[in-house]
Amino acid sequence: MFISTLNLSKIYQNGVTKTVALSEANIELEKSEIGVILGPSGSGKSTLMNILGGIDRANSGSAIVDGVDITALDDDDLTEYRREKIGFIFQSYNLMPHLTVRENIEVIEHISKLPLDMEEVLQAVGLEHKKDSLPRELSGGEQQRVAIARAIVKNPKLLLCDELTGALDYESSIKILSLVQEINRKFQTTILIITHNAAIAAMANRMFRFRSGKIMESIVNAETQDARGIDW
Repeated sequence: MFISTLNLSKIYQNGVTKTVALSEANIELEKSEIGVILGPSGSGKSTLMNILGGIDRANSGSAIVDGVDITALDDDDLTEYRREKIGFIFQSYNLMPHLTVRENIEVIEHISKLPLDMEEVLQAVGLEHKKDSLPRELSGGEQQRVAIARAIVKNPKLLLCDELTGALDYESSIKILSLVQEINRKFQTTILIITHNAAIAAMANRMFRFRSGKIMESIVNAETQDARGIDW
């Protein structure tokens, strides 16, 4: 398995108040698969993503990603793990407003040891003709495409997507989901999508449904649906 967690748990403590964000979560995802994590706000989805992405630590349990137990890494190794293996796509695009599309992507390209070809990435996200545009000159869907390009140019082993269609209309959402599916096929990138939209699970190889920090349901799809056929 490319991703395998065992009894992964996270508790946040504020004074005497304890909040269980994740309780003994067990998920598995093969290399080059797409996984979808479903659940309402506060269900533990983002906590799991943050742990797998190396920006938060579990209190107990283990998380194996690409053969490495990331829960055992020290801070320096965890920083290297994030830099070399993880791509993040958030609901907020976090683009630098005074940089062009190309420059926003180059910022990440320059910190990677084995980046993908810039022109290939621009072509993959359909932004060759917009590479000299500033973020304010782009639509919401186009800005999300820049965020995706910025995440994949570093050639990550794992692409983590947090509510990547949450701020988009239906048509833009389908285009973005189709793009993510195409990136999975083209670059063989393992992808984990966190969402509250159950319809998106149809495009995944595996689906995990969270509630109150626990996995309530785990499904392996025998067949996956093309994103352009998803309706909600």
